[in-house]
Amino acid sequence: MEPSELLLTPEAALHLRVTPATLKLWRLRGIGPRFVKLGRRVAYRLADLESYLVACERQSTSGPAAA
Repeated sequence: MEPSELLLTPEAALHLRVTPATLKLWRLRGIGPRFVKLGRRVAYRLADLESYLVACERQSTSGPAAA
């Protein structure tokens, strides 16, 4: 894995276009993308962020997740 593939919370938030506080809340609730704990720091693999985006895809606002 290349170091550029590992994003810290502020970088991951920019990638997903959410705030770092939103990512923190998602981590606490267990509903966001997978993350890695590096001591006290939190990082995200770029591949995990992309997988999370794919899992969030929908065909309509009332339908289930896309298969």
